Amino acid sequence: MKNKKQNRAIISVLGKDTVGIIAKVCTYLAGCHVNVLDISQTIVDEYFTMMMIVDLESSMKDFDLVQKELSQIGEEIGVEVKCQREEIFEMMHRI
Repeated sequence: MKNKKQNRAIISVLGKDTVGIIAKVCTYLAGCHVNVLDISQTIVDEYFTMMMIVDLESSMKDFDLVQKELSQIGEEIGVEVKCQREEIFEMMHRI
């Protein structure tokens, strides 16, 4: 049995605020059968930031493809979208 964290990823979105950012990202994830476990978003001045924890266990696409396509979606809408496996994210942000 896989460790639950092996199926989880952290998605971050950063850029100028515009209509439809959350909708585009979430519509893509739903289409891939990726479950959003937690989401936090804020707008500071004109800048949008969002962090999501997602579960890829039921995903119809592998992690690398999801990562690539999310990045492409970000380019299309003018924001930066990064997707990292949760265990890698945790290792990078340890004190």
